[in-house]
Amino acid sequence: MISARLRKQEGLSILDVGPTSHRSINYLTDLGHSVFMSDLVEEASRPEWSSPGLDQTPNRIRIGDFIEKHMQFGTRVFDVVLLWDTLNYLPENFVAPVLRRLQDCLVSDGEMLAFFHTQPHRRGTSYYRYHLLDQENVEVQEYAGHALLHTYQVRAIERLFTDFRSCRFFLAKDNLSEVIVLR
Repeated sequence: MISARLRKQEGLSILDVGPTSHRSINYLTDLGHSVFMSDLVEEASRPEWSSPGLDQTPNRIRIGDFIEKHMQFGTRVFDVVLLWDTLNYLPENFVAPVLRRLQDCLVSDGEMLAFFHTQPHRRGTSYYRYHLLDQENVEVQEYAGHALLHTYQVRAIERLFTDFRSCRFFLAKDNLSEVIVLR
């Protein structure tokens, strides 16, 4: 669904919420799209977000500061968000605010692609960089030593996206669920 949209429409604005992939950037820009990158997992793993601040403000209260610093896109809105498996690696209390922000910056018919690890701490649960290679292939490359923080089963994933128009599930390889979300 998203791959068809990427091929058919030109000039889409795309947010890639994972480690920078020059292959994906080249693929998307060659199709005539603009790409904005934001690796939320890398940013959320920094000590300033995982421990109390100097004023001893607990992390859960400082999530707004994280959103303000790492998810401000100006007036930019996106047609497509490539969320990848980001939600499996974000601290649990970051997930809902991040999804609210992503929903706010998606156009009304915007789509989001998300992957979810379904098995905790199994082979294949490393944090990956995803490379879009063509309309049907995504290459994965182990990227960084981030720990899988949690897994989601189908009902939990549905609850994450209750404020979106629709959520479609597809089976993917290696204990992953692929989810296409429509705003």
